[in-house]
Amino acid sequence: MKKNWNLFQPGQLPNENINPLLPEAPPWRSFDGKVADDYEYPFTSDELEKRGKGFQTDAEGVMARMVNAALCLRRPLLVTGEPGTGKSSLSYAVAWQLQLGDVLKWPITSRSEFKKGLYEYDAIGRLQDAQLPDAEKKGIGAYIKLGPLGTALLPVDRPRALLIDEIDKSDLDLPNDLLHVFEDGEFIIPELERHSEETVTVKDYNGLNVEIHKGRVRCRQFPFVILTSNGEREFPAPFLRRCLRLKMPAPTTDAALASIVEARIQNSAITNTAADLIGQFLKLKDNRALATDQLLNAVYLIKGEHGVNNDEKDALVEALLHALSGEPDGE
Repeated sequence: MKKNWNLFQPGQLPNENINPLLPEAPPWRSFDGKVADDYEYPFTSDELEKRGKGFQTDAEGVMARMVNAALCLRRPLLVTGEPGTGKSSLSYAVAWQLQLGDVLKWPITSRSEFKKGLYEYDAIGRLQDAQLPDAEKKGIGAYIKLGPLGTALLPVDRPRALLIDEIDKSDLDLPNDLLHVFEDGEFIIPELERHSEETVTVKDYNGLNVEIHKGRVRCRQFPFVILTSNGEREFPAPFLRRCLRLKMPAPTTDAALASIVEARIQNSAITNTAADLIGQFLKLKDNRALATDQLLNAVYLIKGEHGVNNDEKDALVEALLHALSGEPDGE
């Protein structure tokens, strides 16, 4: 019987049966990392349910289609789009519905280092502790902690969800460094590769113990990776070739925005009276760059029980729905 490639179905309850349903990886994307019997990663958190459960997909199914393609092909998904369209939240929606565990988050800045995404080695701490008596000395594993990318590549039966947020803010080398890890599904920790002990216990990104054999980490299930970008730069062709691409559609109708407001605010007394603000938001969006988060702020503050009177309303709406580019009016 053929397996259904449409694993991610927005709006459905969490599905714990991803392993029997996940199609076999393409021959060129199959990995053979050995799964540790006693390694268990966290499956749920308040943030995972809050952000994943309330996510609203597009009516055309573009998001779900590309997510499922990335899952089946074992490829990273590069997500671009306007601010506030849910680029980051998409990873939580997938992790929540498919029960992939807590999302591993790697927020990128111009100072982000590829190595720290994989692991960190506290060489200074180890050097200082070398002065301790032998009875108090720790093994090398006590000074190594895997980063979010390194943890995502651990060999597990269920793919982890990894969010590499705002990759366009990185330095020029990071995308090229990432493409090799994405292609190989593994990395080496040199400090452990040359260590006398073949197997060393270190901490993963969540603080759980995990054994590393001969300094090599190789995945079993390629993680579900979402890289978000605000379109501030171009990426090299070799990097793009290894990613699937999704441009997040911005909600453009009253109904779509009403669904988002209802899912995020979760208070019918507020959301049932938000039609006028939604209409105003759409009208202003024709002439200025706005994000959905700004609409949520306006609805929550003005329609909630915060004592905003009619004299203050118009000025407050204008301030909250100011254009994302340039200075707010009055400054």
